[in-house]
Amino acid sequence: MVKEIERAGFPVVHVCTVTPISLTVGANRIVPAVAIPHPLGNPGLERDEEVKLRRHIVETALAALQTEVDDQTIFEVK
Repeated sequence: MVKEIERAGFPVVHVCTVTPISLTVGANRIVPAVAIPHPLGNPGLERDEEVKLRRHIVETALAALQTEVDDQTIFEVK
């Protein structure tokens, strides 16, 4: 699905917990997530810290959308 959406001219970011799967399906922009049951958060963190983590992952994904790529690229969440 990711490749077809990109072929239509829309950039796509695949936020995922298992990056080898994203590489296998051909996603061009990949942002690693936290864990399978909580991809965009960590319930073990204090609320404020979890909000910061979620925001950072989403901001990384938005930056990836704006980045031209020629090949599969993993955008690390730092």
